[in-house]
Amino acid sequence: MTDASPHIVLFRDDLRLADNPALTHAAHTGAPVLALFLLEPESETRRPPGAAARWWLHGSLVSLRGDLEARGVPLALMRGSAHATLIDLVRRVGACAVSWNRRAGAPSREEDEILASALKDEGVETHHFPANMLFEPEAVRTGSGGAYRVFTPFWRAARQITPDAPLPVPQAIKGWKGAFESERLEDWGLLPTKPDWAGGIAQVWTPGESDARLRLDAFVQRTVADYGERRDFPADAATSLLSPSLRFGEISAREIWHRVRAAIAAGDAPEADAEKFLSEVGWREFCHHLLGGHRDLATRNFNPAFDRFPWARDEKALAAWQKGRTGYPIVDAGMRELWTTGWMHNRVRMIAASFLTKHLLIDWQEGERWFWDTLVDADPANNPAGWQWVTGCGADAAPYFRIFNPVLQGEKFDPEGAYVRHWVPELERLDKRWLHKPWEAPARALSEAGVRLGETYPRPVVDHGSARKRALSAYETMRSDAP
Repeated sequence: MTDASPHIVLFRDDLRLADNPALTHAAHTGAPVLALFLLEPESETRRPPGAAARWWLHGSLVSLRGDLEARGVPLALMRGSAHATLIDLVRRVGACAVSWNRRAGAPSREEDEILASALKDEGVETHHFPANMLFEPEAVRTGSGGAYRVFTPFWRAARQITPDAPLPVPQAIKGWKGAFESERLEDWGLLPTKPDWAGGIAQVWTPGESDARLRLDAFVQRTVADYGERRDFPADAATSLLSPSLRFGEISAREIWHRVRAAIAAGDAPEADAEKFLSEVGWREFCHHLLGGHRDLATRNFNPAFDRFPWARDEKALAAWQKGRTGYPIVDAGMRELWTTGWMHNRVRMIAASFLTKHLLIDWQEGERWFWDTLVDADPANNPAGWQWVTGCGADAAPYFRIFNPVLQGEKFDPEGAYVRHWVPELERLDKRWLHKPWEAPARALSEAGVRLGETYPRPVVDHGSARKRALSAYETMRSDAP
């Protein structure tokens, strides 16, 4: 090793320069920095991103590479396991140290310990830091030292802790000038082709740290003031739209928390609205802490009683749900928004998930897999935890017998029908009295709106009343089968 030996900074779920402790540490050592992103293979503990998230990852890496190169720091792109690929790179460039930020979840902790030990055997220093959550899991524990299973007491305990202040972008970073091998991002096949279905996503989103900060600025300066009242209305621009940036670490939860708290202190954000938003950031935190103790969150019921639930197998109904052709306009609008933009409003996510698991009686894992493939913000903790919450089998879950009526949900949260009219244009001219229940509309109202049920728009795949009774019966069957 020489004074010119590089300090490798491994980027993972932290594709940003600000509030990046690993990068800040490497910059402060004065050693030349070589940035590295590894596209790791699927394993028992690593779930490959879905198609929409792969699109986002490509754009985020383009942005990160540009931000690093503007400061003279090269970004190496490699495929392979962290253990084998990173150690091979360390040997080839003669690295003096490796830094990274820890990921949430017990499997990642174990992998990091193995990796650090292997690098130590190579004579290489390692430094790893908390960066992707507000708090380390061991900082928020019950009185008996265990993990929380209910959100409200978890968040109450967490709020007694102030998250570390976010770090600024290092003012000076010395970039590595030596030779190294890197793969071409274009060769990774992250972008869709034949067909390129991402046109709608690209019209809505711009991945990268700069755009994430613009969205945070807009939210804190304008949107947060209406968050508490308007966040459940999908036609309103009342949410932060930061979830995909949090998923890929283009902005940190700590920066968001401190920005919102500063706005409250300055009188620029109503405290009730801002605190409601922070509780949603807290829910993300809760889900990641859950994943730390339940690595199979996406494949196993948190509540094992649901292992006995009599799910239905109905490929036709599942396809109708996926394509937004259920005949329930609020559900169909959400599923079409998802397919087009890679995102769905949170209230509508709950409605759509409830419809699949309760009206159609289809296993939540089918829906979780579909969201995993189609959401740009598909997160290994939030996605399965959210599905289990809606289904009733998760931690702190809504009870299974809480069954959303999609008509009433549409009438309450899309009262003028702006959201449905946008995403289900075949109903655009239908009077709002019938918009969320077109099968009840008089023939004349349908005719004047150009709607032909069963032709231009499907009839309901199930009757709400009958489906509700079937769901409750299935739930009672599960309970009666208890040992």
